Amino acid sequence: MTYFEEIKELVNKVPHTLADFTQPRDVARIPTQASSNFITNKEQGDWAENLLARAINTTSNYYVAVKYGKSDAVVAGEPGFDVFFKEFQEELDEIGKRPDLLIFRKEDFDKDLGMDISHVDHTRIDEYVRKAVAGIEVRSSAFLIDHYEEAMQNRVACFTSKAMELRNEILEEYHEDLQHPSRVKYCHLLEGMTEESLIITDFKVPGWRSSERLLSLNDKLKELKAAIKEIQKRDYLSITPKVEDLKVVYKWIETYNVPHYYFQVFFDKVYGISFKRILEIISDSDNEGIVFSVESDSKNQNKDTIKVRSKSGIEVAYKVDEPDHRSVRKEMERGRLLFYVTFEGGTAYIDIDKLKSVLDLEGEF
Repeated sequence: MTYFEEIKELVNKVPHTLADFTQPRDVARIPTQASSNFITNKEQGDWAENLLARAINTTSNYYVAVKYGKSDAVVAGEPGFDVFFKEFQEELDEIGKRPDLLIFRKEDFDKDLGMDISHVDHTRIDEYVRKAVAGIEVRSSAFLIDHYEEAMQNRVACFTSKAMELRNEILEEYHEDLQHPSRVKYCHLLEGMTEESLIITDFKVPGWRSSERLLSLNDKLKELKAAIKEIQKRDYLSITPKVEDLKVVYKWIETYNVPHYYFQVFFDKVYGISFKRILEIISDSDNEGIVFSVESDSKNQNKDTIKVRSKSGIEVAYKVDEPDHRSVRKEMERGRLLFYVTFEGGTAYIDIDKLKSVLDLEGEF
């Protein structure tokens, strides 16, 4: 069975309610203008891609990482962007979405094409691309994952303690008030509340205000609900394929039959996971809310994004030296100014055995 055939089997198991591969992808609307935040995120993504490519190329004696993903220096609102966007959309329909990096064996690396084939028309490099051993989609995150997880654990513990204290206080101080037939359901809710059940607890704050005592009780319930909401927020950082990207990644795999991977670059570590494993995770509904979630992501134009727990992948870089950064001024049409951050340098320290494990490579690296 080929790699594509394995992926095709898994795609057929993905619930249509999550991603319907039988339907054509949605037509993308051309952005009208870029923001400072968008350009900063793009710069960070370019830095993460370069960081990973340099780490692989300085570590490996047998493999080469080549820039492949379609990208351009122009952004929405600049001359030439409309043409770039149109050509990009046409290529998505024809061959699928190029991963950011391709990994070649050194004996298959084409020195004439060099380390960057992102601007080469796909018809010129079709056969070359098929020689790649892996395609890597690089995602970046402006977090230190270890610090984040420590902070989230402390936050959950803090709000759990606060919620249970409020629960006990309400039951003790307002027990008689809650015995009224119109309010007794809140008493039953609170009595059944435990630390374990807070993650799924929800209720409507009643809005009582006909007496000072009921107003005070209402405020306590409002405070309790706010604490519970904090507990129920996603408490893990994630590897983030957009739902709409699943189709164009699948199209690229169908075109080239090259194994595909997602790598998430944080400012302290890098995690990797195979596209195959992502499909396995999202095909199992028991994983939702534990290993992955689907959210409307404001950073991606409110598009549905799959958030796969990063530590479901493998830690391929155990340390990252942070880059230098500087502010850049960019003048757009009609004199509109954008100020954004650009990144340079930094080092990712690769764990060769773990990288080989993610990419399913055998032998020397």
